Amino acid sequence: MNRSSAVDLVVVGLGYVGLPLARSAAAAGLKVVGLDRSRTVVEGLNSGRSHVDDITDAEVAAMLEQGFEAVDRPDVIARAAAVVICVPTPLTEYAPDLTAVNAAVEDIAAHLVPGTLVVLESTTYPGTTDEVVRPRLEAGGLKVGEDFHLAFSPERIDPGNPSFGLENTPKVVGGVTADCTKAARALYERFVTRVVEAKGTREAEMAKLLENTYRHVNIALVNEMSMFCREIGVDLWDAIRCASTKPFGFAPFYPGPGVGGHCIPIDPNYLSYKVRSLGIPFRFVELAQEINQRMPVHVVNRAADLLNDQGKAVRGSRVLLLGVTYKPDISDQRESPALAVAENLLVRGAELVYFDPRVEDWKVAGASVERAEDYLAEAETADLTILLQPHREIDLGLLADRARALFDTRGKSADHPRVVKL
Repeated sequence: MNRSSAVDLVVVGLGYVGLPLARSAAAAGLKVVGLDRSRTVVEGLNSGRSHVDDITDAEVAAMLEQGFEAVDRPDVIARAAAVVICVPTPLTEYAPDLTAVNAAVEDIAAHLVPGTLVVLESTTYPGTTDEVVRPRLEAGGLKVGEDFHLAFSPERIDPGNPSFGLENTPKVVGGVTADCTKAARALYERFVTRVVEAKGTREAEMAKLLENTYRHVNIALVNEMSMFCREIGVDLWDAIRCASTKPFGFAPFYPGPGVGGHCIPIDPNYLSYKVRSLGIPFRFVELAQEINQRMPVHVVNRAADLLNDQGKAVRGSRVLLLGVTYKPDISDQRESPALAVAENLLVRGAELVYFDPRVEDWKVAGASVERAEDYLAEAETADLTILLQPHREIDLGLLADRARALFDTRGKSADHPRVVKL
């Protein structure tokens, strides 16, 4: 390898996982190149523009000053000491879609040279690294553990989290061989505070799915509780507050209008897919999925009850939706339950308007929804306001005072005569 053109790290896929990884590595002094198939993404980054919530334009500019560049040609892989795959793995109706992973592996295989470390970070089912990635990389004659290293390290990026980022979140690594694990550990220790070794790639792959299946199941538990607590006269939010004071054996989870993002509604299904391939039902995940997918309809049914209390039907009522992203203070709308809530309201004849400071244009069923410029003024006239995401720009105190009727699906509002919580 020509030392003058050597690259410490190539990050394949510059989305919400790959770009923070590239930023942290570049800031630690590594020579980093980002590889993405989108020419728009590549040109934007090289011009100093970010397309990811957690990365500012100023941070991209700093990356460029540190030597980072984005490219759309895979030949840079031949100059890399390490290559990390951070491409999306969406879920089809029947199975995980590994199209992007396979394409990235093909590019790496075509330019793989002895001594390279390859790490898969894309979420997938246990066995993918060893059964899908490894055979393709070894097809050219190089052997894993001898000529190159291969490992899996689950991404733990939490968009919008002000407390935990890549550097201070422990990084799990599992290699095909012990030497592969050590090589992956050595890479991440250059810019992550703590690295945790798994026994192998399957354990590292399972760790990611276990984390989010745990959240998925427990959110489903409190969501199901929210469906009956009102009927038996229990304030579930207060019950959770009280239970949370126990210093052991309990972790608080909260109900909501549904689950969103790429992790919680998607990741457990990778595990379910693998289990089903063994002919074994995975009842916990399947039941949790059923409950969480039912929540948008439950929200609309509650909304209908609240309108009925005013002597109004859903049809013809003006309903303001606040926050349509999948979590607060980001612009990401992937798998947002707001879409299902809106679709159900439209089917029932509601007149919709929305406010979200991070979403300029929002489409439901292919049509743009009216956007409120002043959410407080709109809440004063709307028949019902539904809080779906409490972005920091939404003043919950003023909202409760001024809304004609407020349905808080996140339990963030203080007690108020005009506020009803999920």
